[in-house]
Amino acid sequence: MVVAALIVLIVAGASVRLVQQYERGVVLRFGRLLPEIRRPGLRLMIPFADRMSKLSIQIVVLDVPSQSAITRDNVTVGVDAVVYFRVSDPVRAVINVQNYLQATSQVAQTSLRSVIGRADLDTLLSDRDRINGELKSVIDTPTEEWGITIDRVEIKDISLPEGMRRSMSRQAEAERDRRARVINADGELQASTKLSQAAAAMGDTPGALQLRLLQTVSDVASEKNSTLVMPFPVELLRFFDHMSGGPAAATSAPAPAVEAAPTNGAVVPTPGTAVPDEGDQGGAARNPD
Repeated sequence: MVVAALIVLIVAGASVRLVQQYERGVVLRFGRLLPEIRRPGLRLMIPFADRMSKLSIQIVVLDVPSQSAITRDNVTVGVDAVVYFRVSDPVRAVINVQNYLQATSQVAQTSLRSVIGRADLDTLLSDRDRINGELKSVIDTPTEEWGITIDRVEIKDISLPEGMRRSMSRQAEAERDRRARVINADGELQASTKLSQAAAAMGDTPGALQLRLLQTVSDVASEKNSTLVMPFPVELLRFFDHMSGGPAAATSAPAPAVEAAPTNGAVVPTPGTAVPDEGDQGGAARNPD
């Protein structure tokens, strides 16, 4: 009775197999494939006659090792990628290929080198989406016969030679410097245009220049400076020169300035400038000559 009970238990254990929710079972009976795929749950089998292979239908993440390849513009790079795939047809994955994981890994490595060899370095660095799509289509072609579906392929990292990195760094720095110069020149052009418009407006309205001068003096005086520099009008020098009958050299001379200290109200003249007469109550100016 004990021996019979042990035999029954062994036969029952061999005839019942558990298939998980994320698995599918492929059964071979005496070496021949049964058309029905075993679904999740407890499945009965004929002991010592049926052999079940369980395959996971989850998405598998396959890390492709770094591959050294030469781009179309003769630059040696090292590229590593990651492949996301799953088993879509368990029967093909069991019958058509011996080890679908290793086969998919080898196809991904060879396809990666092939795609990199057909692309330029600039395209490889800037247009990753197109490279990923092309790599996915290349890998998916042979794996479709094995019952494998490629969900997506992504390039993780691109290793460049040290000399190429320095060259690209210098190129990027030169490009940024060029953009800065163009922006600066554009700003100068806009500023000169606005200043010319402002000068034309002030030329049409003489009082605007005086109001602007007073506003500038007010802004400088608000900083609590001990010395205030005020421009002396060149037109006034021309008037004095015309009245005294002197040479017209003052027309080409730069505009002199008068320094005034707001603390005591005294005006300090600079050489060659006109100063107001202390005895003249009306504020008339006299020629320093």
